[in-house]
Amino acid sequence: MTLILCNVFILAEHDNFNVEIRDILCYLFINPCYIVTPMNVVEIVKLGRKYMKLWPEKSELARYFEEYRAIQVSRLSCRYLPGIALFVFIMQLYLGGLQQLPQSLVYAIFILTIPLQALVMLGVKADKFLPPALAAWYKEGVAKINQSGGDIKLSMHKPRYFDLAQLLCVSYQNARYPS
Repeated sequence: MTLILCNVFILAEHDNFNVEIRDILCYLFINPCYIVTPMNVVEIVKLGRKYMKLWPEKSELARYFEEYRAIQVSRLSCRYLPGIALFVFIMQLYLGGLQQLPQSLVYAIFILTIPLQALVMLGVKADKFLPPALAAWYKEGVAKINQSGGDIKLSMHKPRYFDLAQLLCVSYQNARYPS
């Protein structure tokens, strides 16, 4: 196992390796710099699910946040891919008989892991700290809501992306002119 992890991190050090995958590998295995609170994979998936449900479904957010597209794709995959996996499994068994059972199981399991991967990626993203510019914007937003009569208690010291989703959700719930 150690040899596999070493090979993965040697690969992760390579310039052509996807930065997001490197972040996830570092988060899950060794590098504590991304960890706000130590979590196992189940807790990361639960956090990703909460983050996905909390993020407002407002299309105007797509212009400002790249997470909006990832959340939309994750919602789509969590909604439809389990049914597609069942359909693929049943159709392969129906058309190919029991000889196709191993192959149909592999296809169905692969399709079922796609929503799980999306939730893991969202959980990792939700637990990251906001970059400085976005953190400043977040703090201004919390201050504006509190000045206008709201009393929200969100993290002000080191906000995370999950806190940003909470702020956006509260902002849209308190909006005077809902779209």
